[in-house]
Amino acid sequence: MEFFTEYAGFLLKLVTVAIIFGLFIVGVASSKSKPKEGGLSINKLNDQYDKMKDALNAELLDKKALKQLSKAKKKSVKEAEKSNKSEESVRKKVFVLDFDGDIKASALDTMREEITAILSVATDKDEVVVRLESAGGMVHAYGLASSQLQRIKEANVQLTVCVDKVAASGGYMMACVADKIVAAPFAVLGSIGVVAQVPNIHRLLDKSLVDVELHTAGKYKRTLTMLGQNTDEGREKFKQGLEETHVLFKEFVSSQRAVVDIEKIATGDVWYGIKALDNQLIDQISTSDSYLVNQYSDADVFSVKYSVPKKMAERLGLSVLSAVEMKVTKWFSSLSQYRGV
Repeated sequence: MEFFTEYAGFLLKLVTVAIIFGLFIVGVASSKSKPKEGGLSINKLNDQYDKMKDALNAELLDKKALKQLSKAKKKSVKEAEKSNKSEESVRKKVFVLDFDGDIKASALDTMREEITAILSVATDKDEVVVRLESAGGMVHAYGLASSQLQRIKEANVQLTVCVDKVAASGGYMMACVADKIVAAPFAVLGSIGVVAQVPNIHRLLDKSLVDVELHTAGKYKRTLTMLGQNTDEGREKFKQGLEETHVLFKEFVSSQRAVVDIEKIATGDVWYGIKALDNQLIDQISTSDSYLVNQYSDADVFSVKYSVPKKMAERLGLSVLSAVEMKVTKWFSSLSQYRGV
C-alpha cells in the first residue's frame, strides 16, 4: 500500500508538471500565432424563413395537399425568375445589421466593417435595417456610431432602425439618424440627457491621514477628482461641460428628426413604444421580426455580420484573465469621470 501511495503521488506530480508545461507551450504559441482572419458572414433570411415554413407544412399537411403546395411553389418561382429577367424589374435588397451597445459602443468595431461592405454593393433601391439595442454610454463612442449610420444616408440608401427593447440616450442618438424608426410596443426610447458620476473618498483619506497631491497644467485640466478635495469652482465647470454636451445632443436630434418637439422630449425622460409614437420619437409600432417578414415577398433579405480576427488563446478559451481585466476596467471607467449619453 505504501508503494502504491508513493506511486500515485509521483503520478500526480507528473501530471501537474505536464499540465503546467502544456499551458506554457500554448501561451507561447498563442502569443506568436497570427490572428484568425475575420470576414463577412452572409445569411439569406428568406431561405431560412422558407425552410421553417416547409418543415411545418411537412408535419401539418397530408401528401395531396403537400403535392399541390409544391406545384404552386414551383410555378411561383418560375414566374419570379421570368419577371426578374426583365430589365425594368430589379428585386430590392434589404441588409440587416445587429448592434448591441455597451457603455463604450464596442459593437461599433464590427458595424463599421459591415457598413463599408454593404455600401460597396447597395443602390438607392435597397434598404439597410439596423436592429439596435442600447441604453447609451460614452458621448464620443456613440457620436462615432451615429456618424457611421450617417454614411448609409449619404450614400442615398434607405436606413431603418428597429428597436425591440431599448434605444435610450446614446442609443437614441444613433436611432434618430434613420429615415424610419420602428419600435416594439414596450420598447424604451428617449433619455435625451447627459450624465456623469465621480465618487470622491477625500474625507475618508483625510481621516486616515492620507494626503493626495494632484498636479495639472491648465486651470480646468481636472475639474473633479476621486481622491482629492473638490472645489465649488470645479463643480461649476464640470456642470457647464455637461450642459454644453446636452445642448449639442439636442441640436443633433433636432437636425436629424425635425418633427420632434425637442424641448418637450429632451428632459432625460423615457417613453415606451406607443407613447414614443405619440411624441414622434418613432414612426411605426412593430417588432423587428414583423417588419422583416413583411419584406420577404418583395425583397431579398440578408443578415450581414463581420467577425473580428481572434488569436489562438481566445479561440482556445485561455483569455479568462484578459476578460476579467476588461470587466474591472469597464467598472472603473463607469465610476470615474466621463460624460455619458
